[in-house]
Amino acid sequence: MLYWLTDTATSSAYVGYVDEAGRGEVDEDSGVPTGVLVFAHDVGIRRYSEAENTIVRWTDVEGRGGHFAALEEPDLLLDDVRVFFADLR
Repeated sequence: MLYWLTDTATSSAYVGYVDEAGRGEVDEDSGVPTGVLVFAHDVGIRRYSEAENTIVRWTDVEGRGGHFAALEEPDLLLDDVRVFFADLR
């Protein structure tokens, strides 16, 4: 409803259409260190993610959180972000 009332549904879905790689093609890895935090009920498939990204930290959280991590588990999210950046120093 929020997208409908603010007329932003199109722009919110646009990111899925601008991907330049074709279906099934692997994007080139940029080499940028990346952290992944996968909460319960969210999908993160490690083998596919690692093929296209330089993942230096991967955290699986079972039974907590969801798609809106910043709202559902803000402390857990913040702690993981802090640990990720501390490792990069």
